[in-house]
Amino acid sequence: MSPTTSITAERRADLNSGQVESRTLAEILVITHSTLLTQVVPDAPGDLVDAARHADSLGILARMQAMGEALYTHLGRSACLALADHPADTVRGWAVFALASQEKDADVETLLALARPAADDPHFGVREWSWMAVRPHMVPQLDEAIRALRQWTSEPSERIRRFAGEALRPRGVWARHIPVLKKEPERGLPLLEPLRADSSRYVQDSVANWVNDASKTQPTWAIELCERWREESPGPATERIIKRALRSIGR
Repeated sequence: MSPTTSITAERRADLNSGQVESRTLAEILVITHSTLLTQVVPDAPGDLVDAARHADSLGILARMQAMGEALYTHLGRSACLALADHPADTVRGWAVFALASQEKDADVETLLALARPAADDPHFGVREWSWMAVRPHMVPQLDEAIRALRQWTSEPSERIRRFAGEALRPRGVWARHIPVLKKEPERGLPLLEPLRADSSRYVQDSVANWVNDASKTQPTWAIELCERWREESPGPATERIIKRALRSIGR
C-alpha cells in the first residue's frame, strides 16, 4: 500500500487548508496545489488558478517550479516575499521557487542570499526546496558556487552546513545530475573536506551521500578519499560517513 493511501480525507483537507504543516513526505505529495492556492490566495486571478491546476498534473519538482513561476508572474515579488513567511511549508516552498525563477541569471551570492532563509527553515521539506530551487541556476557557475558554499561549511547552523553539502551533489535527489562532478568529483572537495568529521548526523548523511553519488562513476576516487579521511580524521563521525559513503561499492 502506498504511504499516501493511509492519509485520511480529514488530514488531506487540513493540509490543503494552508493552516497546518506536513509531517512526512507522503503528506507533502498528497497536497492539491490548486486547492491550497485558493485557500492561501482567495482572490487569485483566474490565469493563476489555471496554472495551478496544470501544475497538479506534474511531478512534484516540476509542480513546485511551475507554482513558483506562476505566482511570481501573476502576483509579483512583494506577494511572493510575503508567502515566504506563510504557516504552510508548501507555500514557503512556493516562495523560494518563485524568487529563484526570477533570479536565474543572478550571481551565486544573490542566489544563496535568496535561499538562505529556506535553507535554515525548521521544516524538513522547505529545506529541500531551498537547494532544489537554486541548484539549476548555480550549476552553470559551478566554481563560483563551490567557493561561495565553502563559506557555509563553517556556519553554526547544521541546516546551513547541510545545504552546503547537499546543493551540488553529483546526482542529487529529484534533481538533474551534474555531469562534470560525476566525472571530476574532486572539484567538490572544498565542500567535503571541512565536513568530513562534522558532529551533526544531518550533515554527515549529506557528505556520505555526496561521496556515494560520486562512487557510482568514480569508485576508485571515493575509496581513496575515504581511506585518507580514515587516516587523517579518525573518529566515529568520519567512520559513519565512510560506511555510508561506500555502501554502493559494497565495502
